[in-house]
Amino acid sequence: MVILRLHRLSLSLALLVLVSCTGQVPEGRFLVVDCDGCQWYRGNTHSHTTESDGDSSPEYVARWYKDHGYDFLILSDHNTLTDPATIDHLNGDGFLLVPGEEVTSSFEEKAVHVNGLNLRELVNPRRDTTLVGTIQANVDAVRESSGVPHINHPNYLWSMSAQDLAQVEDYRLLEIFNGHPSVHNHGGGESPGMEEVWDILLTQGRRIFGIAVDDAHHYQGEFGPERVNPGRGWVVVKAPDLTAAALMEGLEAGRFYASTGVELEDIVVAGSRLEVHIRQKGDFRYTTTFLGSEGRVLGTSHEATAVFQLTGPEPYVRAKVVDSGGRVAWVQPVFTEGS
Repeated sequence: MVILRLHRLSLSLALLVLVSCTGQVPEGRFLVVDCDGCQWYRGNTHSHTTESDGDSSPEYVARWYKDHGYDFLILSDHNTLTDPATIDHLNGDGFLLVPGEEVTSSFEEKAVHVNGLNLRELVNPRRDTTLVGTIQANVDAVRESSGVPHINHPNYLWSMSAQDLAQVEDYRLLEIFNGHPSVHNHGGGESPGMEEVWDILLTQGRRIFGIAVDDAHHYQGEFGPERVNPGRGWVVVKAPDLTAAALMEGLEAGRFYASTGVELEDIVVAGSRLEVHIRQKGDFRYTTTFLGSEGRVLGTSHEATAVFQLTGPEPYVRAKVVDSGGRVAWVQPVFTEGS
């Protein structure tokens, strides 16, 4: 176990937070979080079926995820709400279907896609006289249906900038990795990648959590890099039970990590320590990077349990674990009480 200390100080803001079920904030220290009896649940929040532009039926898609060890799935067809009750026989045995929709709108040439998670009814897409207004209108529409919004693939068609996203209110979830090969996760030219966009928003004081998704369309035929296959990105949520309400609360609280393949045993915050416990897989080696404001590197570790020790003020700290095969796990940011 290696203790990592801050290389630099930034912004005279106070203390770090990892959101949880309950907890009190000792001044000048990490929020000590506890979720007694909670477990980790793996799921995908963005997938398509023949109800919109996927190549397989809702039952086939749900069964693929269940057979591949997922605990929950949200079917998010374009402007279509698939009632999980229609394939209710797949629920149970540690698997849960949660209703969802990809609310699909646009502004001029820009794609405005907002997922609605755990919706109670179909949400009709909305438009406004500005791009930001259109994004906001669809986020609001999801909230009005008691759903949880997440903003999808901002770099798809180069549709949404960090400046646009910073003006949108009442959302906490943003796709920082999308498995579709045409969404430009890493940016290009003068346009930043989604991790950089995430850090821009966090540095501005926004409490945004980064999710990884499949956005899968192709379940039949070849699985390859140019096809939109499942199994590329997911979230692992810490919740007291496998229910839609508990999963949504965990996502909006940031009590989860996002992954393209790296698995974690646990994430622990205690006092001024942030610990990332990595699940060893084969002979893979791991590098954990702790990042702060503006994406600055605060420290690194190559240990199975990577530890960050807070020694000065930071508005937030997040961790990124990369294995020797290039797979990633993103630990959600922990914020300071005054940020």
